[in-house]
Amino acid sequence: MIVTPGTTEVEAALIELQSRIAFQEESIQELSCTVVRQQRELDLLREVLVKLQQQVRTLEPSPLIAGASEPELPPHY
Repeated sequence: MIVTPGTTEVEAALIELQSRIAFQEESIQELSCTVVRQQRELDLLREVLVKLQQQVRTLEPSPLIAGASEPELPPHY
């Protein structure tokens, strides 16, 4: 707070409030930018997740997952 010798208490309080508002506006702008950046990251991660889910669905199912009661024995048995 900048107080000069001729500043009254009301003026000093007004200056303090103006300083706080300026700081809060800056903080809000920074938070807004952070939210936008995080939303973009979330959107990208959702796209990656969808692509990975599609890739997993196209894989051949494992016999264990498909419900086979026993796995096939290796050829040497």
